[in-house]
Amino acid sequence: MEGNHRDLFDYGLAKDQEKRARRLHEESIIINMLASGLVGSEAFTEEMDKQLKDDYELFNDFWVRTMGLGMSAVLQKAVRGEFPALKDWWDISGVTVNTAELRPQANIWSDLAMWTSAFDHLDWLIKVMTTDDIRRAKAEGKHAALLHIQCTDWLNGNLDMLNTMSEFGFKAIQLTYNTMNLIGSGFTERTDAGISNFGALVIQRMNQLGLLIDTGHCGHQTTLDACALSKQPVIASHTMAKGVFDHERAKSDDELLALAKSGGVIGIAMTPFLITGAEIATMEHYLNQLDYVVKLTGWEHVGIGTDWPFQLPGWAQKHMTRYVVQFIGLRPEHRWIDKTTTQGYVDCRDFINITRGLVARGYTDEQIRGILGGNWLRVMDAVWQ
Repeated sequence: MEGNHRDLFDYGLAKDQEKRARRLHEESIIINMLASGLVGSEAFTEEMDKQLKDDYELFNDFWVRTMGLGMSAVLQKAVRGEFPALKDWWDISGVTVNTAELRPQANIWSDLAMWTSAFDHLDWLIKVMTTDDIRRAKAEGKHAALLHIQCTDWLNGNLDMLNTMSEFGFKAIQLTYNTMNLIGSGFTERTDAGISNFGALVIQRMNQLGLLIDTGHCGHQTTLDACALSKQPVIASHTMAKGVFDHERAKSDDELLALAKSGGVIGIAMTPFLITGAEIATMEHYLNQLDYVVKLTGWEHVGIGTDWPFQLPGWAQKHMTRYVVQFIGLRPEHRWIDKTTTQGYVDCRDFINITRGLVARGYTDEQIRGILGGNWLRVMDAVWQ
């Protein structure tokens, strides 16, 4: 954890508590079940920032102009050995596994090629195909990435595409993004339609292939239907509790309980304007979310899926929060606010503040190891068998 230049979030921990937090952070297999980027805004050099701005002016596609360029620039430079920050920041974070995220609105094949190149050329990065890969990454002091995508639009009504993606190494797929598709409804839809007949077949096929069913952005009935239809545990890789802060993106108590009853895990997200209505979001607000879900479902069903912040320079992040959101199904009533970070979690290098917060809130060693990654491992072992 050396090299994190920011001050640790002030929980008022005693020296023995700080020592315990460091030990648990270093010993645990830590899984971030949804990472929208492996580095944050501070990783972009002036040269990279200029190039992104130039590229931004060249392309018309909004997704390429923002998230796509940031992800591409980082991975391509890392593969060429020109961006040591990727590994350095991941080392500092202490995280074993992040998601290799494919953009839902982009050409998934170009993203897949990008990640394949990273797996082929970065000797410290392991592609997750089994839970043994995760345990090996931890044992060898390396990192691992898990292929994940936040929608199913690319299926185009073809179930066999799930087999193809499974063969490519996909391990988790979110049923819907924000809007409605052939499978079900996202949280922004006017109607709460639930899972379609085709969606039921998708869930059945995902069960057969051993693919994790993710409901992070799904609507209320779609989430409940997924839990009822699946014969395997269902997850929400990155979400928050409506009982703490009443936002449409958050999960209601009955959704959270259904996910837990399925044997699944709920990843708590770090998005500042979705975890609290306070003017400044802090780690205390994040831990309030986590505590609530633990008390409701049991600690065995809670994990981490920070999502935030995006892997973008500051100007691009502001563009995302101010203008781009309309293209991904969000409306003014969804309160997508220009609030870019949670105090105490500026980027992945601050992951230790989650572990320290769990110590501050009185969790046991067993519970902390479970929340940091052990609970995700249990579900992966069950589904990927």
